[in-house]
Formats: sequence, structure tokens, C-alpha cells
Amino acid sequence: MKRMLIALAALTVAAAAQAELKISEPWVRATVPQQQATGVFMNITADKDVKLVAGSSPVAGLVEIHEMVMDGNVMKMRAVPGGLDLPAGKAVELKPGGYHVMLINLKQQIKAGETVPVTLVVEGKDGKKESVEVKAPVRALNAMAGTGAGAPMGAGAGMGMQHQHGMKH
Repeated sequence: MKRMLIALAALTVAAAAQAELKISEPWVRATVPQQQATGVFMNITADKDVKLVAGSSPVAGLVEIHEMVMDGNVMKMRAVPGGLDLPAGKAVELKPGGYHVMLINLKQQIKAGETVPVTLVVEGKDGKKESVEVKAPVRALNAMAGTGAGAPMGAGAGMGMQHQHGMKH
């Protein structure tokens, strides 16, 4: 009986250490032939404070967490150093023109109507990492968050765009 209680307590502690993520509305932007990168968008809500630190996908050689910011009149895209904070109980929107997951060095064209598997890695304050699998449907090239239609990511009158990758592989 004592062993069972110890084992049950250990399982309770292990379960308490895991963050639960709610992923809603995941999608990937379709690509044209030979395009080397695209974005993955979704809403993420964690039940405890964690960071989105990495990802992987069989369709990409590299997956990074990115943000887009205005620098004067230039929209810049860059990897988020140290990961993206996911505060407990607060929905974080990954969307065109903001934070997003970047699929880089694509191994194939990503076509509307397909589904792309993406593994996201979150890290807790204790340094422990967990993975969550996401199946993201592919939307047309002109898709915007929530609607499935709109202007391409980074489009805007009079705006330049720079894209920087933080990791070297």
C-alpha cells in the first residue's frame, strides 16, 4: 500500500509538471513552386507559464519562432531569441504580421487543402521541455488569420520587408 501511494504521488508530481496547451485554428500558408519558407499560424493557450522555444516538421529543414516588427517604414522579420512567452491562461495569437512559426528550407511545395504536421516544443520555468503535435491545414497564398482570405503576409503600401534568421545551421 505504501509503495502504491508513493507511486501515485510520483505520478501526480509528474503530471503537475506538464503544461497543457490548447491549440486552436492552426493553419499554414500555401506556397508556390520553389518557395523556401512559409508561416504557421494559430492561437495557443497554456495552463501554466511556458515558452514556445522550438519546432520541427517533416516538410521543413528548419523551424523557427519568428516575429514581425516595424523599424521605421520597414517591416522586419526575425527569429525570437529565447522563445515566445506563453503566459498561463492567456491566449497568444500567432498571426500574419506578428508572431508566427516559420517553416524554412521547405522540402516540397505546400498546397492548399493539404495538412502539415508540426511539432512544437515548449519549455517550463524548470527547464523541462515538452512537445505537442499539431496538424495544420494549408490555406491559399492570400489567406489571413481566421478568414481564409486577404492580403499576403508582409504586404502593405510603401513597406519594405527584411527577413533575418537567428539560427545558423
